[in-house]
Amino acid sequence: METYRNTQTTIEFDPMCDKENPQKIYFEDVSAAAFRIQSGIVKTPCVKSHMSSIYGMDIYLKNDFLQHTGSFKERGARNALLLLSKEAKERGVISASLGNHSQGLSYHANLLKIPVTVVMPNVAPIMKIQKCRSYGANVIVHGDDMKEAKYHAMMLAKEKELSYINGYDHPHIMAGQGTIGLEIMEQVPDIDALLVPVGGGGLLAGVATAIKHLKPHVLIYGVETEKCPSMKVAMKSGEPESVVIRSTLADGLAVPTVGYNAYLTVKSLIDKLVTVNEDWIARAILRLVEQEKYVVEGGGAVGVAAIMAGLVPELANKKVVCILSGGNIDTTILGRCLERGLAAECRLVKFKVTVSDRPGGIAELCKLIASIGVSIKDIMQERAWVYGDIFSVRVTI
Repeated sequence: METYRNTQTTIEFDPMCDKENPQKIYFEDVSAAAFRIQSGIVKTPCVKSHMSSIYGMDIYLKNDFLQHTGSFKERGARNALLLLSKEAKERGVISASLGNHSQGLSYHANLLKIPVTVVMPNVAPIMKIQKCRSYGANVIVHGDDMKEAKYHAMMLAKEKELSYINGYDHPHIMAGQGTIGLEIMEQVPDIDALLVPVGGGGLLAGVATAIKHLKPHVLIYGVETEKCPSMKVAMKSGEPESVVIRSTLADGLAVPTVGYNAYLTVKSLIDKLVTVNEDWIARAILRLVEQEKYVVEGGGAVGVAAIMAGLVPELANKKVVCILSGGNIDTTILGRCLERGLAAECRLVKFKVTVSDRPGGIAELCKLIASIGVSIKDIMQERAWVYGDIFSVRVTI
């Protein structure tokens, strides 16, 4: 048993993400990455939100879901690929991911003519698996969760001498993600605060490094889902610790343990950590569709959710930027999110009522509902399990 455990530890060891020797990134790393990747990355707009007047602050939305693959992950992926040695580029790269990192890596590896393999767990959406294949990646579906997929990917990396690229804790990945911060500083030079989605911590580390170097007074807030508060736990315990992942609309942020490099970089730069619940994430997705005409995934909407939930009242009357980090939401999940958001705002209501089963009973009920200006989305009648009057019907609306 001990021999197996030692073997497993050896396979899982990633020299670029070493717990015993974490690597901090610096402003020079981010600025060099910006120059390096500029020809292959979309400089996405940062526009003032229609929601500004509603919430009493100047809200700007950094639309990084407009990258080619629908996610900010392309920035770090391109930077890491360009920094590989000639020999490493020829051998190829491998990674494990549920979606956004694997798509970004596959797309840019294809552009740079670098062989790429991505290992995705069984729970990965079929749409994302197909996207990676369309970008020319060798996609291996293995394992029931990310832990199993990552172990398999690192085993293959060792066997085939491929470069393993961690999607959130590799220093070159973090530096690439930080280029969003440089663009924001150029687009909103008098920014007061920035809300950053937090999963593994790579985006937060890169952006905080860039912005705090240029303007130390700018407030940097990390925003997590309460279903996976891995950075909050790390900050409380003084080091990254594994948390239990529960199903969340912000699946892109469901990383059980924040990166060691990311944590080392972030801990002295972050001003506040905020956690938001699922109802507010759903409402934020709905509000972005209605107000901005943007389709954003749960992980990308958490900054807006924090504002809507009233979790950052101290930012009133300030210029606040939210990073909309990704737009790769499954269409079936989008439908559920919109309905959940409507229900949370009491714009979609469900109730039961017992009415007469005589002719015209249900018609009278429908007429009453129509008289107050609402429409019925669905109606169902139940007769067999109605107790009491045999001439009654239970109606669910």
